[in-house]
Amino acid sequence: MAQQITHIIENPPEPAIPAVYGDKSFLLGLYERMVLIREFEERVKFLFLEGAMPGTIHQCQGQEATAVGVCAALKPDDYITSTFRGHGHALAKGLSAQELLDELFGAVTGCCKGKGGSMHVGNFEKGMVPGIAIVAGGIPLAAGMALAFKMQKTAQVVACFFGDGAVAEGAFHEGVNMAAIWNLPVIFVCENNLYGASTRIDKVMKNPSVSDRAASYGFPGETVDGNDVIAVCEAAQRATDACRNGRGPVLLELLTYRRTGHSRRDPCHYQQKDEREAWFARDPIDRFARRLLERGKVSHDDIDVIKARVDHHLTVAVENAKRAPQPAPADIETDVFA
Repeated sequence: MAQQITHIIENPPEPAIPAVYGDKSFLLGLYERMVLIREFEERVKFLFLEGAMPGTIHQCQGQEATAVGVCAALKPDDYITSTFRGHGHALAKGLSAQELLDELFGAVTGCCKGKGGSMHVGNFEKGMVPGIAIVAGGIPLAAGMALAFKMQKTAQVVACFFGDGAVAEGAFHEGVNMAAIWNLPVIFVCENNLYGASTRIDKVMKNPSVSDRAASYGFPGETVDGNDVIAVCEAAQRATDACRNGRGPVLLELLTYRRTGHSRRDPCHYQQKDEREAWFARDPIDRFARRLLERGKVSHDDIDVIKARVDHHLTVAVENAKRAPQPAPADIETDVFA
């Protein structure tokens, strides 16, 4: 695994963009969605530091390409399951910044009516099950959803996001094995950012290659540069095609790196300086922008317009969220099933 990681962060020449992804609007859409996630997270970080938001946050700066690349390969009626680090997944799947910010402010206009908060964002109508904060908790759920799709004979797919730390949980084995024996249409997406909280993956796994585990269950696994949005999108497209044609499940290990702590109180002292610098040099947003500009796919004006649009959009959304209606005491008794 150490060799795989080193290879990815040594800055090899960027490959050409496949012709199938040559549409300018599609490429700019990928870029804008990644910029939106990064800037959303940055705004939220400072809102929490200011004490303007309740609760806590687990952020995904640096991992934008994993969420955007996978969700770009999904159809609107496909589903995703997420984790406590789910803001990027939500924005990539089509939830609006407004409904997310309203949720983080605890407003009734939030995507979960203010009852989920940062760790449980989602919107069933947009194909995202509210985030599950239990490590690996979404894996058996995704397998169950995929079983339902298979029994209903739909062509839907579930993409299940989880971190490298989830691989050590029993729920990983149970959910993955269930999907394997029944050939279920689920893509298990491991966002391997090298750290389970503060513990590096090679300290807790003799074979830290997550994708290798797929072979023991009898289905394909693939390790991908998770900071290359096109590579992620291609791998996810192959996986969705397999699932839709009865050849699921698939395990994707996306090598990436978070630029922030595990949670908002984590200063990241366990990340070595040279490691951080190497991965920061492979920032998914900067890399993609350079690649598009070098290939002549977009202009600097295109990039500037997107940044300005995202900035304005989030400024308005934050102000709206601050004024959004808060729940009444009686709302505590609604949406309760047990």
